[in-house]
Amino acid sequence: MFDLLVSFFNIVLYQPLFNALILLYQYLPGHDFGIAVIVLTTLIRVALYPLASQGIRSQKALSSLQPKLKEIQEKFKDNREGLAKAMMELYQKEKINPFSGCLPSLIQMPILLALFLVLKTLSNGLEAGELQMLYSFVSYSDHINTMFLGLIDLTTASMPLAILTGVVQYYQMKMVMPSKPLFQKGNSKTPDFSQMMQKQMLYFLPAFTVLILYQLPSAIALYWSFSTLFTIFQQYTILNFGKGKIK
Repeated sequence: MFDLLVSFFNIVLYQPLFNALILLYQYLPGHDFGIAVIVLTTLIRVALYPLASQGIRSQKALSSLQPKLKEIQEKFKDNREGLAKAMMELYQKEKINPFSGCLPSLIQMPILLALFLVLKTLSNGLEAGELQMLYSFVSYSDHINTMFLGLIDLTTASMPLAILTGVVQYYQMKMVMPSKPLFQKGNSKTPDFSQMMQKQMLYFLPAFTVLILYQLPSAIALYWSFSTLFTIFQQYTILNFGKGKIK
C-alpha cells in the first residue's frame, strides 16, 4: 500500500513539477530559477482556482455565521447532542460546508512536499535515476543556477522571504475576518472565545510560518508567498466583484 502511494505521489505530483520547473527554467528569458518558481506557482494556483474560490466563500460565510453560532452555543451549553444538531441544521440551512475552507490548504501540503523534494534533487545535481524522470520533450543542461535575481540562493533558507511570507499570510487571513466586533460590550456576560481564538490565530499562524520557512529552502517561501498573494487577489475579486459577493 505504501509503495502504491509513493508511486502515485511521484507520477501525479513529483514528476510533473520536476519536469515543469526544468522546462520553465530552460525556456524563460534570463534562465532565472526564481522566476521559474513564480511562473510555476501561478500555473498551480490557476489550476486550483475553482476549488480555492469555493473555499474562500465558505470561509467568509463561516465568519459571518459566528454570531448565530455563539447564540446556539449559549443556548445548548449543557446539551452537547442538541448543540451538534443545531449547528448542523444551521450549516444545512445556510448551505455551508464547515470543512471546505480548509480543503485548498490541505491540497497544497503534498504540493509543497513535492516541490521541496524537487528542489533538493536539483540542488544536489541530477544523477542517472533522476534523468529518467524527465519527459521525452524536456531537455536538461549540466547545471541549473538556483539564484533568484542574482541575490538569493533558493536552495538555502532566507529570512527576508520567510518574513515576507508571514506578512502576506497575515493580510490574507485578516481579509476574511469579521470587520466589526461580533458582540458589543455589555451584550453578553461571557467572553467571546471564538473571536479571541481568531485573533490569536491571526498572529500565531504567520509567526509559525516564518519559523518553519526559515528552516527550509527559500524556494518554498517564494512559492508560499506568491501563492498567498494570488489568494489575496482571488479573495478581493470574489468578495468584492464576484457573483453574489459576500459582505
